[in-house]
Amino acid sequence: MSEWKGLTVESQTRWDEIAEYWDDYMGEKSNRFHREIIKPQTERLLAVTEGKTILDIACGNGNFSRRLAELGANVVAFDYSPKMIERAKLRSTDYLNCIDYHVIDATHYESLINLGKEKYDSAVSNMALMDIADITILAKALNELLKEKGTFVFSIPHPCFQTPSMRKIHETEDINGEIVARNSIQIAKYLTPEPTEVIGIKGQPVPHLIFHRPLSYYINIFLTSNFVLDGLEEPCFTLDGAENDKFDWYEIPPAIIMRFKKL
Repeated sequence: MSEWKGLTVESQTRWDEIAEYWDDYMGEKSNRFHREIIKPQTERLLAVTEGKTILDIACGNGNFSRRLAELGANVVAFDYSPKMIERAKLRSTDYLNCIDYHVIDATHYESLINLGKEKYDSAVSNMALMDIADITILAKALNELLKEKGTFVFSIPHPCFQTPSMRKIHETEDINGEIVARNSIQIAKYLTPEPTEVIGIKGQPVPHLIFHRPLSYYINIFLTSNFVLDGLEEPCFTLDGAENDKFDWYEIPPAIIMRFKKL
């Protein structure tokens, strides 16, 4: 939302404070959430082929940028945290011939356009748009950065199920002598956009900001920016024989991944 523009600097400052903690935690392989929920379906929707040029938006420590390079893509990646980009470069010494890192704020239109008009076959943003105070500028810029019929794939926490003040509930019930476990969530509000402080990784030095928006907001902002929605996934974990004895995201998708194509 445009009224949140003033929070961009605060958000950037906090990410710089937690950048090294997040990088140490995520490492080279990232966490289970990214490995099982985000990465497989994002790769499928991107359909990367060798020689394609891809823009990685809010790339963090460059984990997915390096994966794109392994798949044969030429990557331009940016983040607004200088410390994140510093860590990304340190982890990417074997990929510097095919990954070009920048420190750029995704709410600064001119900086985005300077990355090259109609240069990119695709763009991607993994679990980051909810960290950006104003995504209207990015949507506008992407229409100019992508080639004809270029695609933008992004993942975010599922806004229908991961709302501010959402509660995870784990219940057990004795049914005819059998203890049955049931997981659910409790949601009190959804439609009202709002910024909130969160702890993404236990122990991080300070909370960071996320900006909740309903699903319709994300869809409409790209539809009105000359894109069409042509791919959508709602992945969740699979039990695979594990005991369902605590809350986890099995039947309720924790994230949504969408692909928009430039018209």
